[in-house]
Amino acid sequence: MAAKEYDVIVIGAGSTGENVADRAVKGGLRAVIVEVDLVGGECSYWACVPSKALLRPLQALTAAQSVAGAREAIIGELDAAQIFARRDSFTAHWSDKGQTEWLHNAKIDLVRGHARLDGERKVIVTEKNGSTLDLIARHAVAVCTGSRAAIPATPGLVEARPWTSREATSASKAPNRLAILGGGVVGCEMGTAWSRLGTEHVTIIQRGPRLIPNCDPFASAIVQSALERQDVTVLTGTTVRRVQRNGDGTVELSLDSGKTVVADEILVATGRRPQTDNLGLETVGLEPGSWLEVDDSLRVPVVAGGWLYAAGDVNHLALLTHMGKYQARICGDAIVARAAGKLDNSSPAPWSRHAATADTVAVPQVIFTEPEVAAVGLTEQQARARGMTVRVVDYEIGRVTGASLYADGYTGQARMVVDTARNVIVGVTLVGPAVAELLHAATIAIVGAVPIDRLWHAVPSYPTISEVWLRLLETFGL
Repeated sequence: MAAKEYDVIVIGAGSTGENVADRAVKGGLRAVIVEVDLVGGECSYWACVPSKALLRPLQALTAAQSVAGAREAIIGELDAAQIFARRDSFTAHWSDKGQTEWLHNAKIDLVRGHARLDGERKVIVTEKNGSTLDLIARHAVAVCTGSRAAIPATPGLVEARPWTSREATSASKAPNRLAILGGGVVGCEMGTAWSRLGTEHVTIIQRGPRLIPNCDPFASAIVQSALERQDVTVLTGTTVRRVQRNGDGTVELSLDSGKTVVADEILVATGRRPQTDNLGLETVGLEPGSWLEVDDSLRVPVVAGGWLYAAGDVNHLALLTHMGKYQARICGDAIVARAAGKLDNSSPAPWSRHAATADTVAVPQVIFTEPEVAAVGLTEQQARARGMTVRVVDYEIGRVTGASLYADGYTGQARMVVDTARNVIVGVTLVGPAVAELLHAATIAIVGAVPIDRLWHAVPSYPTISEVWLRLLETFGL
């Protein structure tokens, strides 16, 4: 059978791949997506959506319990069965029918099967029935295969059949005891969730000295204290030497301290690895299983001809759904522009329509623990490492009237990192209830490089938690 031609071939139908194809089609190109799993990808079924569906009821209950007059109206306890049912509705019960209908309506073709590169602009798809289909791209192939959980080479760990984020977000029964390897975002969020959903003993084991190590140290300390108040055991500076699944189903974790942790399930949350090990990278001169290095337009520069792109987790720039979608918009638009001869092969200007500049300057992230952690831009340490002269401004969010009205005894912390040479904000970290909705203001300030003296004229409404912005500016001074 002759190869089928498209302007753009997208490998991977997660939210990143969907957006690349959508931008290409809206730009007048013909696109196809190849997907071996569910259309919609990790975020829709096993990550962002189900995890936040599990966490939101806990936050709502905590918010009500934090206000006199409301807490007295609460009767009963969390209904885990209802929470799981609501979670399942948000994942469409792990059916991708709605997502495939969206592709059809967006005029994006779908091929189900496993895709492998086979040289320049060529992709071979092995369908479920074993037959193969050859695809040729006139302009570009975009790799959007994402990442999967990395399983450390700890003796006995694979044999113990551990949970990954997939099982942790889709399970409908709480294990009595849960051990979590890794104290990053997944570990802390799932520790928060399952400690409230019926798991009596949660133990988080972190090899490094603190939780969520990419955040400011003060945020790590607040999150750890909050988890410990929820009776979660946090072990930092600890390494698991061996894991064993016993005949009775329990799991034993031997620690470097000589102690043993016994659990019913073990969740591995120690990072991600790229899904590129069976992608045919060797046919275009790349190493199978590697992250794909890209330029600002998401093109893989080491591949001759400028036809290969990589967006989302697979390029290791910012492993977050919203950043993958941001990169996808840049990537799709760059493919369209180059196809039309409107963009050359040089690196596009920073902050232009075809440059994903925010990947290194303003990556926003919310960690939905209790309390929430919201951060964007650089920490103090990161800013100084880049040679900036910075000033750090801290403020207790609970001192803001809007915060004290939001919750009795509200506690939280805001930090602003200012580049004093340019007089602009380069980083913000917020910790406290409901701080997620404050983050976009910080993102706009950083992306726009809004001078501090101009921010004085951005007046926050009273009485809202957003008034913390005024307090930070007052503390900084003019």
